[in-house]
Amino acid sequence: MPTVNSFRESIQQLRDRRFLAILLFGFGSGFPWVLHGSVLTLWLQESGFSRSAIGFIGAIAAVYAFNWVWAPFIDRLRLPILGDKFGQRRSWILLCQSIILLLVLAMGFANPGENLTFVVILALGIAATSATLDISIDAYRITIFEPEEMDAKMPYAAAMSTTGWFAGYGFVGGALALALGGETMGFSWDVVYRFLVGLYVVQIALTFLTPIPSDDTRGTTQAHIATAPVGFQQWVVKYVIEPFREFFRRCGLQLGLAVLILLMIFRLGEAMLGRMSLVFYSEVGFTTDEISFYQKFFGGLVTAGFSLIGAMINVRFGVIRGLFVAGIAMASANLLFALLAIVGPDTNLFMLALLVDNFFQAFATVAFVSFISYFTSRTYTGTQYALMASISNFGRTTLAAGSGWVVDGLGGDWAVFFILTALMVIPGLCLLLWVGRLMQPYSDRQTNYASS
Repeated sequence: MPTVNSFRESIQQLRDRRFLAILLFGFGSGFPWVLHGSVLTLWLQESGFSRSAIGFIGAIAAVYAFNWVWAPFIDRLRLPILGDKFGQRRSWILLCQSIILLLVLAMGFANPGENLTFVVILALGIAATSATLDISIDAYRITIFEPEEMDAKMPYAAAMSTTGWFAGYGFVGGALALALGGETMGFSWDVVYRFLVGLYVVQIALTFLTPIPSDDTRGTTQAHIATAPVGFQQWVVKYVIEPFREFFRRCGLQLGLAVLILLMIFRLGEAMLGRMSLVFYSEVGFTTDEISFYQKFFGGLVTAGFSLIGAMINVRFGVIRGLFVAGIAMASANLLFALLAIVGPDTNLFMLALLVDNFFQAFATVAFVSFISYFTSRTYTGTQYALMASISNFGRTTLAAGSGWVVDGLGGDWAVFFILTALMVIPGLCLLLWVGRLMQPYSDRQTNYASS
């Protein structure tokens, strides 16, 4: 993976206006996690549901781990009218944003205390549509650049996407949502959802202003569809099975499996912490207003701000080293949360823990996005990226769903829980070293292929 020669050259990369579209879509990717995650968690806790129940209901986010199943359809099927007018990627983005808007509006007239099933179905709908949205957003971020631009642009695209994601999940969308439902403003959570509909109106309006990838303007996707086999079985082989074959054929079985396992387990400890973080903050004694400011606004702002620094470091020193350092640092941050569980609601310690955690979370996220993009074929962009992102999400959502059950099993001992999440990084670090050794032959093959 070629490196950029100077930090000045790094800054010059960001003058490309296409990064603004990536920032916007990063926001659109992160914000739904507030809707089916943060706000819903506090709403359920306020309604009297247990930690175990909140953790298992949060498993609806596991749908992100399976969007690779329908990714080939999103990658290849062109929407009538919308596809011709707005392009393959943007048309799906607009459709998904519109569906989420309607689901959020419906959440504004629901109540988990009266009809939990209805609320869970709506939240699942938001998560499933958001997972579909991510397929097109990830493909857009890769195809908006020409193949020869990938090495220089992709780490910064990852940084802008990460910044946008944490703006949606944290210091803009998340902070606003929690502030609306906090002690100062005091709106009920159903009313909060009604307010948040307005953010989707703005997102949809701005999506119309984003550029169309050149693959769409050249009709690349339409050509794929026009030449697709007629039979459904042949279609599945070409557009569902072949992307997986191509990935292992290009990487080799050993590296391919190592990459997929690494994606699943590397950030499991962080995910376990994240699933229960809002419950922990509330139980340890922080108010909703304090959570809104410190965890969402301050924490999200730190993560977004450090994303660019993370991109520069990863470009200059490589994602493997970056991931290794980030893994150790994230485990250390989990130990700070263990100390916070012992000390209590100390805002200075809280800010220190968030500062350390969010800095290296940004570092790891940028490296992860670059890492996945590096192994993604341009021919099967959406499908392969969705596969790898889904495997990563499986660890973050499905495996982490039992985090509340673990805390209950420990008798509510948060300190021990956070120590366990810190230890979870060790298998991932060991596997990362192995992947680093396997990547050199792969990089050499890619360089030879590109120069031939």
